[in-house]
Amino acid sequence: MSSKSRWPAVGPLSRAKSWSQHLMSRPAESKLTASVARGDGGRPASAKMPVYGMLDNIRSAWNVGAMFRTADAVGLAGLYLSGMTATPPRPDLEKTALGASLVVPWDYWQDSAAAVRHLQATGLAVIALEQVPGAVDYDRFDFPFPHCFVVGHEQEGVSPAVLAVADDAVQIPMTGSKDSLNVAVSFGILVYQVRRHWLANGSPQPTEIGQ
Repeated sequence: MSSKSRWPAVGPLSRAKSWSQHLMSRPAESKLTASVARGDGGRPASAKMPVYGMLDNIRSAWNVGAMFRTADAVGLAGLYLSGMTATPPRPDLEKTALGASLVVPWDYWQDSAAAVRHLQATGLAVIALEQVPGAVDYDRFDFPFPHCFVVGHEQEGVSPAVLAVADDAVQIPMTGSKDSLNVAVSFGILVYQVRRHWLANGSPQPTEIGQ
């Protein structure tokens, strides 16, 4: 198991055992738990979307902290931190997370592509947020549930190894003089679009996925 992981010490709520068991059938090196079957901070598990975010080689701990805070606000099931991405506890990360790293489940993988393959093996679609040929505008994409989306390095973007194995790619259209946004800003734009899509589809829960 990874020594760098934190999943809230709360008991499982009444959710589908099949989904929990599905996520629990993970390799020994990952400490991923069925976080969609859990609650945190006193909130019910129904507040969580069956959606994860992966932070692939994020350089700035401040950006990582900001994305923890957004993940908590929007109700992500958890975060995967990979490569050079900073992991809690760190004062610079907490400066922007403001305690969100204590309530958002997370796991660390050194190899981003290996984490993607693990997620795909557990039944999650993996969607990269990157400007690549064939990428669909984020507000026109039909997001599947469950899934994990990936954001990448502030300058280099999502790593080629992850892009090579991701199931799909989406992009945020840029119409100004700059060709990209801050990664934490992009994360926020995307995740709230995912939430809108989730709500518009009746907030499918794990018991309903695949039926």
